[in-house]
Amino acid sequence: MMNLTQKDFELLKEKGINREKVQGQINTFEQGIPFVDLKDAAVVGNGICRFSEQEEKELVRLFNEKLPNLSVLKFVPASGAASRMFKALFNFLQAYDPNKETLDDYLKRSDDTAIKVFVDGLENFPFYKKVKNKQEKEAENNGEEVYAFVKELLDENALNYGFYPKGLLPFHKYGDNTATPFEEHLKEGALYAASNGKSRLHFTISEQHETMFNTELKKVGDEVSEATETAFHVDYSFQKPSTDTIAVDMNNAPFRNSDGSILFRPGGHGALIENLNEQDADIIFIKNIDNVAVMKDAHTVAQSKKNLGGVLLQVQEKAFSFAASLDEGLADEQKIDEIVLFLKEKLNVRFSEDFDRISNEEKITSLKDKLNRPIRICGMVKNEGEPGGGPFWVVNDKGGVSLQIIESAQIDMENENQVKILKNATHFNPVDLVCAVRNYKGEKYDLLDFVDHKQGFITEKTKEGRELKALELPGLWNGAMAFWNTIFVEVPLVTFNPVKTVNDLLKPSHQA
Repeated sequence: MMNLTQKDFELLKEKGINREKVQGQINTFEQGIPFVDLKDAAVVGNGICRFSEQEEKELVRLFNEKLPNLSVLKFVPASGAASRMFKALFNFLQAYDPNKETLDDYLKRSDDTAIKVFVDGLENFPFYKKVKNKQEKEAENNGEEVYAFVKELLDENALNYGFYPKGLLPFHKYGDNTATPFEEHLKEGALYAASNGKSRLHFTISEQHETMFNTELKKVGDEVSEATETAFHVDYSFQKPSTDTIAVDMNNAPFRNSDGSILFRPGGHGALIENLNEQDADIIFIKNIDNVAVMKDAHTVAQSKKNLGGVLLQVQEKAFSFAASLDEGLADEQKIDEIVLFLKEKLNVRFSEDFDRISNEEKITSLKDKLNRPIRICGMVKNEGEPGGGPFWVVNDKGGVSLQIIESAQIDMENENQVKILKNATHFNPVDLVCAVRNYKGEKYDLLDFVDHKQGFITEKTKEGRELKALELPGLWNGAMAFWNTIFVEVPLVTFNPVKTVNDLLKPSHQA
C-alpha cells in the first residue's frame, strides 16, 4: 500500500478522489494494461454497413419525420488548446533569425517543409488580413515579413493565437468575414440537430476559456440564429478534477513534484464520459470541435448525420419493442429466436457457444442484458492515411467478441498476426457518433456502468527532467463506450475535416 501524508489526503479531498481510486490506478501501473486481442478488421459486409442511395433517403426521411417529437443534443469536445496546432510555427520562431540569413537559405538548411507550405499558402489563411492589418512596420525582405507575421499571430502581446482554444480561431473565410469552429457548429446544429426550431449544444471546454466562448456566442449567436431561424441553447462543462490520474515514477511509486506534492495529470478525453453522463436527450450527436466543413459542404454533412440518426431510430424502435416484451413475460421460444437474430444481425452482438444449451429463463436474462444498453452509431470513413483509431472485432478476456474502436497504441505491434489484422483495416474513426442513452421506459442509463476500465493507456513522460509514467483513462469512444451496443456505418470523406496543424486550413475542405 502507498504511504500518504496529511497534505496528500488534503489534495485528494480537494480533487474529489478517494484513496481506493488512487490505489487502483497504482495497481494498473504495476500490472500494466494488456494489448487488445484483435479478431478481425471490421469491413463493409462484416461489421460496417454501407447503404444504397435509396436506403439513405429512406433513413433521412425517417429521421426528419420523427425529429419534431425528439429532444436532440449536439455534444462537442472542445477543450483542446491551439498550441499543438501551431507547433511548427513556434519552432520556426526559435530556429530562424531574419537578421542572420534569408528565408530561402533557412528553408534549404532546415528542410522545414511545414514552413514552406505555410509561406506558399499565406494569403489563403482565414486570419491573413487580420494579421496584416495589425502589422505597422514595413518588412525589408521576405524573411523579415514572414517572421513578423508569425510573431504577430502567436506572440502573447499580439494576437496570442497559441493560447486560444482551437474552437475560437478563425477557420473559414467567407468574403470579408471569418468563422470559428464554434460558429460553424452552431450552423451545423441548425441543419441536423434542431427540433421545432430549437438547437441545444453542449461544449466541454477548459475553465480558463469560458469567458472567451461566451464572448464569441454574444458576437455571432444572434446572427446565426436569425440566418438559420433557430434558437440556440448553449452550455458548457469542464473536465472534472476527480478524473485526473496519478503519475508514478519508474518504480510505480507516486511521482512527487519538487515541493513534495503528488503529481496528478488530466485523464484524457476518456474523462468526458462523466460530462456526457450528465447530459440527457433522446438523441446525442458527438463530433470534435475542429472537425467542421465550410458551408458549401454543409448539406452533404447534414444528410450524412441524419442518415446515422435514421439508423439509430430504426434499430432503437425494434430494441425497445423487444425489451418491453421480455419485461412483460411475452417471450416464447419463437420470440427468443427472433430477438437473438435481431441482436446478431442489427446490433452486431455475438453470443457464447453455450447459449443454445442454457434454459429459456437464462436466455431471457442474457437477452435483457444485451438489449438494455446505450446504443451508438459510429460513422466510419475510408482509410486515406489519416491518423486515428479504427473499427475492429475484438475478443475480451472472457472470450466474448464485440465491435470496438481501437487506437494503434492498444495493439501489440510485435505480434505478426495482430499487425496483419491491423493492415486489413479499410476504414478509420473520424469521431462521428449518434447516441441513444435511455431505455425503453425513457430512463437514462448510468454510462459509467458501461466503461471497460482495462482499456486505458500508460505513457512515459518527463517532468523537471525526471521520467514518469502517466495514465490515460479509456478513450471516450474507445474503452469508455466498450459495453455499448455498436453499429458502424460508412460515411463520405467530406464529413471528416479535422485541423491538427495550421496548414490543414489550406485544404480545399476549409477554403470557402
